[in-house]
Amino acid sequence: MSIRIGILGYGNLGRGVECAVKQNPDMELRAVITRRPPESVKVLTEGVKVCHVDEAEKLKDEIDVLILCGGSATDLPVQTPEFARWFNVVDSFDTHANIPQHFDAVDRAASESGHVGIISVGWDPGMFSLNRLYATAILPQGSNYTFWGRGVSQGHSDAVRRIEGVKDARQYTIPVDSALEAVRAGKNPELTTREKHTRECFVVAEEGADLARIEHEIKTMKNYFDEYDTTVHFITEEELLRDHKGLPHGGFVLRSGKTGWNEENSHVIEYSLKLDSNPEFTSSIIVAYARAAYKMNQEGQKGCKTVFDVAPAYLSAESGADLRKKYL
Repeated sequence: MSIRIGILGYGNLGRGVECAVKQNPDMELRAVITRRPPESVKVLTEGVKVCHVDEAEKLKDEIDVLILCGGSATDLPVQTPEFARWFNVVDSFDTHANIPQHFDAVDRAASESGHVGIISVGWDPGMFSLNRLYATAILPQGSNYTFWGRGVSQGHSDAVRRIEGVKDARQYTIPVDSALEAVRAGKNPELTTREKHTRECFVVAEEGADLARIEHEIKTMKNYFDEYDTTVHFITEEELLRDHKGLPHGGFVLRSGKTGWNEENSHVIEYSLKLDSNPEFTSSIIVAYARAAYKMNQEGQKGCKTVFDVAPAYLSAESGADLRKKYL
């Protein structure tokens, strides 16, 4: 029996989820839910229904896991608790500072309804979070460092696009090379947020918009840009489509630590990603965790979970015996 998947939101992430479901034989896409007029949304999978968000509750017996593909700024804080009333849900909420509050809201809704909600799934938060946890447990005497980019941040781009007067935007996160090399050399530098990354925005403004106000709102946006040196470029829509069409990204998680009775030996753990398509890679992670949400709920589990709460075997369609034989 296939795991029946629903997608809420059919943008870059939603289309990536559709592609990822196609690559997993134990899953099938049953519905795409949208705020747009359903007839305006053309999906790639034949025979899949497209429904308006107001009709979502009617699908609760047809979908095993609903994958929420909205933005973290305004969509997911509302949508994930709401839809956890009717479905097992997975989201990619990535505003790190607000994860505890988001967890509590989803946990209340999912616990009351008997569903599983897995939040903040992706590569950061997500896979990078796991690597920070593993490395810290293995090298308790040391320091963690996370570097993102160079690449397009979907969450930050979405936050810029929501500013009044912005027609479209791309935001690039750029690691500071000197900081990254100091960590790789085992120097254990103390780095501020500003010393690790810069941010660069390419913005298409609506005609007549106040460019100074837009730039100020970007640079002072809490939890997104206020702690970084940020450069804002205003460009034409044609330039954005020509020069910034792709969505590459990547990054590094490192831990530099000491072992030995006198901490005489140094070690560096490094995990890195280089991605052609940020949304497609993120979608692939989310789909694996959708499988986990389904399995956990089938066992009777409920409430909110993060990647820290999901055993690796839940992510795979293979049996425990096959996993032990092939990957240990």
